[in-house]
Order: sequence, then C-alpha cells, then structure tokens
Amino acid sequence: MLKIRVVPMLYLMNGLVVRSEGFREFKAIGNPVAEMERYGEWLADELVYLDITRDGEHDFGREDHKFKGERDIVAILRQIAASCFMPLAFGGRVKTMADVDRFIRNGADKVVICSQAFREPALVTAVAEKYGAQAMVVGIDVRREDDGRHRVHVDQGRTPVDEAPEAYARRMEAAGAGEILLNSIDRDGAAEGYDVEITRRIADAVSIPVVACGGVGDFSDFRAGIDEGHASAVAAGNIFHFTEMSYKRAKRYLKDKGYGVRYPYPG
Repeated sequence: MLKIRVVPMLYLMNGLVVRSEGFREFKAIGNPVAEMERYGEWLADELVYLDITRDGEHDFGREDHKFKGERDIVAILRQIAASCFMPLAFGGRVKTMADVDRFIRNGADKVVICSQAFREPALVTAVAEKYGAQAMVVGIDVRREDDGRHRVHVDQGRTPVDEAPEAYARRMEAAGAGEILLNSIDRDGAAEGYDVEITRRIADAVSIPVVACGGVGDFSDFRAGIDEGHASAVAAGNIFHFTEMSYKRAKRYLKDKGYGVRYPYPG
C-alpha cells in the first residue's frame, strides 16, 4: 500500500511566503528559501510552492535577495531548488509550455497548472507527454456556494466555472494530469477542516491521486481528509507555519493512529 503523503503548501506573493485566508487576505510570514530549509530539516515528503503574485513583482525584501524582470520567479525557484532534496512542485500563473520548461529546467520536479488547465487542456496533455504524467499536477480551486453547491473557480478564485467539479476533474485526468491538487476556497485559512464532501466526490470520480488542501486546524483534520475525503495525500499551510515542530508532530500523530506514513524520525 502506498504511504500517505503529508505536504506543506507554501504560497508566494512578491517573493515572500504568505499566509492566505479565503484567497483574499494575505500576510507575509517568511523567506521561501528559509522555509524550504526548515522543512528539509524535518524531512518533509515533498513541498508545493504556488506563486499567487498579482502585481508581477518578486522581492525578498532585502537588497541582497532581489530579482527583477520577467524571470524573477525562476530565480527564486533556482535558489530554492539549489538546496532542496525533497520532491518539489512549483506552479502558479503558468500559461505556456515555455513556462513549464523553465520551471522543470530550474529544479521543479512537478508543475502545478491551475487556470490555464481550464482554458487550454492541450497544455496539460503536452506537459504529460513531454515530462510524464507524474510531473503534471492540475490545481482545482472549489468554493461551496451559499446554496450548498460546489463550484470550480479560476483566476485565483475570482472567476466561477460552469462545470461540475467531478466532471472537470475527470476531464483533467483524461487530458493527462497525473495528480489533482484540490483546494477549498472558503476553507482556506479558516482552520475548520477540509471540505471532505467535495474531496471525496472528486477522489472517487478519478483514478489519479487527489491532494486535499484548505482548512486544516488540527491534526485530526488530516484523518478526516484521508478517511472521509478519500484523499491520497493531505496538504496544509498555516498549521505548519504557526505550530511549533508541527510537521514532525503531524507525522507522529498519523503514525500513532495507524496510518502508513513515511516516518524517518527516531522514536
């Protein structure tokens, strides 16, 4: 049986790691290279970085760590990848195969494509054919509307899509996606747990792994994502940023509860 992956999610805005809430409120919390080193010390299963910058500028905030111009995010990726020994997924604002090529060439093991996957499914196919399905992750952002229905959104949660989430997930799998990163917009930063209903519906609709994300408030939420949501992997951001030794503690919690996780720590 495959082990459950526990995946730290790091959102990049203007070159800094930020805390996200509802896809609308952001607070800078750290340097992306320093954050990678921290997770490296904890032997994380893998890392996911998503660039959610909206003004096009990437800046660590220090004169010795500034990158200007169209290749800024690539320079940041290159610094991260230089000392990252975990599988590294990188994405956000990917629009062309040239973007994908730059990410892979500069150290990404996987590329996450979100809005452009909806607009150009042929790009998903092309990436899978060139680099393998394992390198092609489609990000799906879903919001539970006031009437209780779930709706896919693109453009960083700003544009609703008139397609059922399960149908969209199946379409992305058929296009060549090797994995789906499912994020709950309304749970983002809320610490209310995963939206296990939509996670389960999408996980049951496809045969590729589904990574649950959005809403983790305590370690029991990981169990719900696995047991009730049928997720193949569980991801989180804020709980790992703000809880002392949280990644190691999360792994210990799941191991003690009988889950198959990679647990390389003594004791």
